[in-house]
Amino acid sequence: MKVAFAQLNYTIGDFEGNSDKIVSTIEKAKNNGADLVIFSELSVTGYYPHDLLEKKEFIQKAEETVLKIAGICNGIAAIVGAPRINESEHGKKLYNSAFFLSEGKIQSIHNKTLLPTYDIFDEYRHFEPNNEFCIVKHKGENIAITICEDLWDEQPSASEFGKDKLYQISPMEELIKFNPDFVVNISASPFSYNQEDWRKNVLISKAKKYKVPVLYINQVGAQTELIFDGGSVFISKTGEILKELKYFYEDFLIVDTKYIGGKQVQNPSGTIEKIHDALVMGIRDYFWKMNFKQATLGLSGGIDSAVTLVLAVRALGAENVRVLLMPSKYSSGHSLEDARQLAENLNVRYDVVNIQNAVDKFENELAPLFKGTSFGVTEENIQARVRGIFVMAISNKFGHILLNTTNKSESAVGYGTLYGDMNGGLAVIGDVYKMDVFKLSRFMNKDGEIIPENSIVKPPSAELRPDQKDTDSLPEYEDLDQILFNYLELNKSPQEIVEIGFNENVVTRVIRMVNMNEYKRFQAAPILRISSKAFGFGRKMPLVAKY
Repeated sequence: MKVAFAQLNYTIGDFEGNSDKIVSTIEKAKNNGADLVIFSELSVTGYYPHDLLEKKEFIQKAEETVLKIAGICNGIAAIVGAPRINESEHGKKLYNSAFFLSEGKIQSIHNKTLLPTYDIFDEYRHFEPNNEFCIVKHKGENIAITICEDLWDEQPSASEFGKDKLYQISPMEELIKFNPDFVVNISASPFSYNQEDWRKNVLISKAKKYKVPVLYINQVGAQTELIFDGGSVFISKTGEILKELKYFYEDFLIVDTKYIGGKQVQNPSGTIEKIHDALVMGIRDYFWKMNFKQATLGLSGGIDSAVTLVLAVRALGAENVRVLLMPSKYSSGHSLEDARQLAENLNVRYDVVNIQNAVDKFENELAPLFKGTSFGVTEENIQARVRGIFVMAISNKFGHILLNTTNKSESAVGYGTLYGDMNGGLAVIGDVYKMDVFKLSRFMNKDGEIIPENSIVKPPSAELRPDQKDTDSLPEYEDLDQILFNYLELNKSPQEIVEIGFNENVVTRVIRMVNMNEYKRFQAAPILRISSKAFGFGRKMPLVAKY
């Protein structure tokens, strides 16, 4: 059977745009001799619609769109994803479903069995799990249809607390009883820099265990913080990846399940390159899908704003990015020059606004209230908030979206100022640890210096007081990042982290900073997710707690 993989970029709730893409791709597949074309999970609505699924008109529109798509499926079949109403008197109102379309109508509906409720997933909030199994017969072939998590009944991260046995049923154990010729898995599997191998291993293990080919179609594109990397694959019954679609781009490929031909796989890329490509796509899609055109940010001469600017330019074009250089009396001359040089290297419009007069005015007005106190964090925060006022003014006046430049290490420990440097509509590197920010800068400079070398090698500093360095307030980033990674992403206890070899006092201090700054992160901009545990939807902690 000739099966077309349609790896597309959808927009949540854009029924017309999504269906136009789907319909045109079905026609393309038909014209190229395909018997079946497969689309990703919830392709009709976009993944994930969250509480839009509680709106009656949203579900009605989804149903109408599926019927519209079915109407053009003549001479070809298609599998699309959409919510479906549960007609039973019991359970949740909806199913997460795959619709098999052929001969101008819906031929069968296959509901998702395993509903993830961990990390960024909360599907059981809206969907009822499936408990009935069947296959599709098409063109003489038996097809088992599964939806994303249905193949993840055995978690690869069994060492993580609570992650080894999430489910009591295996959909494949039920479906294999029908002797399928191949398995289709329609998916919306978000990107994280360490998930690609996990994902492939899960798919390979299923193909080998059940001795059946797996056709895996994944979504591509970003939905605010969630980034989908594509990478759809065709895996043989022996667990060999025979065909692999592009990462971070829409793609289309027709595979003959009987006559595979030569292997077609993507060239492997390193972790930092993947993070770079994911963030560029995340920015681009956020602006495109929100109908935004231009971005702004404060360019300090430091590494974080430099990396954020390069990503923004690569996503939006230099003509759509404008930056402000905002020195104070504590800014080094080199920082201003580094920022200026970077803006010129990228051909980005920049303006220099010295904030010292504004800071002095605030301090003078507050002097009677602060009488008898010494210079401290409050005065430092005034500088950060004055900068925030200037960049927000540019954002408001010209319709530019402010990009936040805070990295994950600083966000984790609260090393940032609310309503100041934490301002922004999108946090670009909020899921990137500081040491990886440095690696990104080196990757960006691999073909020639874009980010000035001094921005990379100088000791990081907020430059809010004389001779300030980040390490005045924080451990060295090499240690800080490893402690944070073990605590946040590996979910290790303080004692377990100490046993790795870190100083107990440092570990206790870092974890205390993480826990006490939850309230700051709660008010922060949405973060582009590139790890397995990002701040935001995927990490829900109480703001008030004594644990």
